[in-house]
Amino acid sequence: MSEDIDGGVEPSAPAWAVFGDLMSVLLGAFVLILVSVVAVQLQLSTQLEEEVKQRQVETQRRETLEQALAGPLAAGRVTLVNGRIGISGSVLFALNSDQLQPEGREILKSLIEPLSAYLKTRNEILMVSGFTDDQLVREGNRRFADNWDLSAQRALTVTRALIDEGVASSSVFAAAFGSEQPVASNTDEEGRAKNRRVEITPIPRPSNEAGKPGEQ
Repeated sequence: MSEDIDGGVEPSAPAWAVFGDLMSVLLGAFVLILVSVVAVQLQLSTQLEEEVKQRQVETQRRETLEQALAGPLAAGRVTLVNGRIGISGSVLFALNSDQLQPEGREILKSLIEPLSAYLKTRNEILMVSGFTDDQLVREGNRRFADNWDLSAQRALTVTRALIDEGVASSSVFAAAFGSEQPVASNTDEEGRAKNRRVEITPIPRPSNEAGKPGEQ
C-alpha cells in the first residue's frame, strides 16, 4: 500500500533548480539588452563619424573654392557665401534685360581660370542660377512673360558666356528661381537690388555620368 502511495506522488523540483532557471532567463535578457545597447552605440558612432567626414569634406571644398577665387574675391567683384559665388544682377544686366553689360562680361572672364582649375580637381559641375526681385516685369516688355522667364534667360546668358570663354558645356547648366529664395527684403530698393543676382554654385556631378573631373 505504501509503495502505491509513494509511486503516485511526483517529487517537487529542488529550489536551486528553479532559481537556476530564473537566473538563466535574467542573464539571457541582460545579454540581449546589452547587445542592443552596443548595436545602437555602434550605429550612432558610425553616423557621427560619417557626419564629421561630410563636414570636413564640405569645409575642404569651400576652402579650395575660396583659394581658387582669391583674386576676384579680393577685388570685391564677387561674393562667396556657403559655396555659392554671387554676382550682382545690376553689374551683369540692365534692369529687365538679359543682355550682358561690358562690366559683367569682364567679371565672368575673370572667373574662367579659377573655376576651370577648380573643376579639374573635383568631380563637380557648375549650376548657374538666376534670381529676381518680386517686382513684376515692366509693362510693355514683350521679351519676358514674368520673373521666372527673366531669371531663366539671365541664367542661360551667363551659362553661354562661361561656355564661350572655355568652360566645358558638360560642366555647366542653368537654373531659374524667379523671385523665390530672396537674400534680402523686397520692401526697399536696396534689398531688391541684392535679390537681383546670379549665383554660380559647384555641385556634385550626377552619379550616372561617367565623366571624370575636368573632362572636356
